[in-house]
Amino acid sequence: MNRKSILTAVAVVLFLSTGFVVGAQVSRPYHDGSVWGIGQIRVKPGMNEAYLAYLSSQWKTQQEALKKEGIILSYKVITTESHGPQDFNMLLMSEYKDLASYEANQDKAEALMQRVAGDDQKQIQGYRDRAEMREVLGSRLGREIILTPK
Repeated sequence: MNRKSILTAVAVVLFLSTGFVVGAQVSRPYHDGSVWGIGQIRVKPGMNEAYLAYLSSQWKTQQEALKKEGIILSYKVITTESHGPQDFNMLLMSEYKDLASYEANQDKAEALMQRVAGDDQKQIQGYRDRAEMREVLGSRLGREIILTPK
């Protein structure tokens, strides 16, 4: 091969490899935000005030302890209208930095709940007591999407 052919081949390889690198660096108009644990709750008829009293005391105390330990960033209670007798009418939300920290802190959160909410037997009794006020319909993990480039 002559020198001109070799230089042409090198130039083509460099051009193509530059294109792959640029292609891999796609600019997105959004980035990942925090992760939310979302509990879907159906408060039973006539039990709204009682359940809100529980949330304002014991649940809030637990969430504040998780926040103080850096396990969660924030928490929210959102009420909604239900669209039927089996639909949720409240969302309990806890915000985590990211999915990795959510998973990494599971043992730490469980140990903290043992100290704040009591041992397994006390927590089980609490679940039974709250079953009179509400039904847990499900839970989800959701990721917030921030609509600005990173």
